[in-house]
Amino acid sequence: MTESPTADSLQPPMVVGPEHLDERDVDAVLNGAAVARVDQAVYDLTGAGVVTCVQGVLTNDVEAPGPDSLVFGAVLTPKGKIVADLWVTRRSDRMTLVAPPEARAGLEKIFMRYFPPRLARVSDVTAERCLFRLTGAKVLGRAAMAGFTLPHPGRAADAMLGDVECEVTRPSGAAPFSVQILVPRDGAEKVGVTLGRFGFTETPPLALELARIVAGWPKLGTEIDAKTLPQEVRFDDIDGVSYSKGCYTGQETVARLHFRGHTNRYLTGLVWEKRPAPAESSAIVRGDRPVGRVTAVAWIPRLETFIGLGLVRREVQIGDEVTAAGAPAITSLLPLSVGA
Repeated sequence: MTESPTADSLQPPMVVGPEHLDERDVDAVLNGAAVARVDQAVYDLTGAGVVTCVQGVLTNDVEAPGPDSLVFGAVLTPKGKIVADLWVTRRSDRMTLVAPPEARAGLEKIFMRYFPPRLARVSDVTAERCLFRLTGAKVLGRAAMAGFTLPHPGRAADAMLGDVECEVTRPSGAAPFSVQILVPRDGAEKVGVTLGRFGFTETPPLALELARIVAGWPKLGTEIDAKTLPQEVRFDDIDGVSYSKGCYTGQETVARLHFRGHTNRYLTGLVWEKRPAPAESSAIVRGDRPVGRVTAVAWIPRLETFIGLGLVRREVQIGDEVTAAGAPAITSLLPLSVGA
């Protein structure tokens, strides 16, 4: 299998600085109810064999939860390297896959190789749908005020926002968003207005990058490249791998690491003592030895400091003092604690 060309070269560290988000946006993400439209590739899958096909390539289990479920996972190369991470919604008549746009080329190669049309028909519906993600401490209360019933964590349901029919999903665990709403593109403006009327703060998509960093959630092209194994970027911690399901592509490597070994690097949080050096300086150094690289950085106005993510060698311990992006920092547990 050809590895995803979108992951061959990592982008410089993602920086969410004070010049990108104002304090209102940051407060909405951390303490309020933020809503952002996000650019994702969306595929509908139908056919008698669709569950079997997805089960055969995804790191997580889509059979056991049954219809009206939402799971997170990845598709891998035969050697266990991540091709694409994605959210999978299973309904009674179809499955919907939501993935980063950078994953499109690699994901479509998976479809061609493992999804025979007689078993699973794949439709790219990206141009027809609009995706909203909601995050913040007050999301659930504001959603109830807006008049739509939320499904339980890990589940999916249909709902009406005004006169627009939506598909609403809620991730389980510590995902970087609380609710995901998929709507017809021609109804997106109405949904945005309805959410705004009930106290949701419309934020730029970059605000969700802040939520992602706080959650310690890996991103394709940032923490994930063509050589990344799921366990290196917290897939065990974020419920992205099932060790009890049947076989899937790349399972042998993933299972061997889980039961018999460990990775040589891992994803850690970072908290700086002062503003880091410019983004192009991504090295993490402990003492005089390079031990990793910074992947993402975000400014927290209330703390008057930067937080971030980095991939570091296994010998680096949580709480170690390092120099990251040219400035003193401390490695930290994920998800990051940023207070109220």
